[in-house]
Amino acid sequence: MQALVELIAGLIALLAAAVLTQFGVDTHAPRAADREVHRTTDCRADAPAAVFSETDQDC
Repeated sequence: MQALVELIAGLIALLAAAVLTQFGVDTHAPRAADREVHRTTDCRADAPAAVFSETDQDC
């Protein structure tokens, strides 16, 4: 009896997902976008790597 109830609940969930996709509703959570790192300028080889200044953006 419990298996029948679970089967009916599964069918209802499947039908609900099919109906919602017809209207453009996405049932899956959106994936987080990967970060992109863009290098704007190449740093000098003799520049200190551990110290960065907020005012001076030139490496």
